Amino acid sequence: MENKQGTKANIPSNRSKWHYYEVIGILLVLISLALLFFAPNSLSNLFDTVIKEVKPIVVDVFLTGEVGIAIIVSVIMGRILERLGFTDGLIRIFVPVMKLFKINPAVIIPSVYNILGDVNAAGKIAGPILVKANATKAEQKIAVSTMIQSPQSFATFVLGLIALAAFDINSFPLVILSIFVPIIVVPFVLSKTIYRDTRKVSLEELPRFTPNTKFMNTIFSSAKEGTELLFLIIIPAVAVVFFLIGILKFMGIWEPIESSLASILTLISIEPSTGIVSILAAPTLAVAQLAELAASIDPRLIVGSFILANSGLPLSVIFGQVPATWAETSDLNERETLMAAVVGLIIRVATACILGYFLTPFLVV
Repeated sequence: MENKQGTKANIPSNRSKWHYYEVIGILLVLISLALLFFAPNSLSNLFDTVIKEVKPIVVDVFLTGEVGIAIIVSVIMGRILERLGFTDGLIRIFVPVMKLFKINPAVIIPSVYNILGDVNAAGKIAGPILVKANATKAEQKIAVSTMIQSPQSFATFVLGLIALAAFDINSFPLVILSIFVPIIVVPFVLSKTIYRDTRKVSLEELPRFTPNTKFMNTIFSSAKEGTELLFLIIIPAVAVVFFLIGILKFMGIWEPIESSLASILTLISIEPSTGIVSILAAPTLAVAQLAELAASIDPRLIVGSFILANSGLPLSVIFGQVPATWAETSDLNERETLMAAVVGLIIRVATACILGYFLTPFLVV
């Protein structure tokens, strides 16, 4: 009897009034019926387009390709480094610099794990470290934006060096200015502009970050953690992004967007075909293509392409994986993480454009 009364109490008193979602629902029903009557194949074509867009990425890249295995391995590698004192070593190095800037030194940890592992391992490992270090929300946002400046896998960095060598480009100044300098400069700039709620932290105020778990437990638990990350967070996030791209492609909107993107990339000194691969698919694939196309690409576009690829891209990472991972492991929600990642992406594109214009004449003969 009480259950029945409770059920009735949960029914809104104004149920007879139209809610705007009900109006949208009715419109969707009418549109669906109209499509079934006038264009019966349209819905099946929509699903077919979306599936063809999602399947190559989710199945071929993440499930059966090397990328999925790389994610699991990167988490294992990151946890082993953490267990061996890598995080505490980084803190020792960066405390003096970040103390001068009045920023929690833990903000640089995601960037370094990004280079050595991958963007997912960086969030999974560094998010809890920032919380443990009592980093403010602003500092956690700085950490996300700075992380986007680093290559989201070590393989991307290595293949990028091979591509630079194929064009006889001196990689040393480019690597220093595009990868290592932003780790220091970006937190400083953001702390003085957008994210000002930072504070100076001394080494004595920070806990030790090296866990006490046994080495075998570290290895097996990190393998499990990497697998959960792949199947429960990354693949769903990627599927959503390419699902939306599939809808845009079905509507005929995506091709103009793609061609406009190619024009913009050329304008800002980035090779368009590999730039689009970096943005939409995989930077690792993009830098591999750079080396293969050495004979047919204008060398003046390579610097910007290298910088863009060595970042937190593709967009599925920015709009899907990073928000989902950091919302699970830090004090930030998905919207806050997404905005910080977009800020980082804007800075990275600007860096690619500026260095592409001004540094290229000194690197390319």
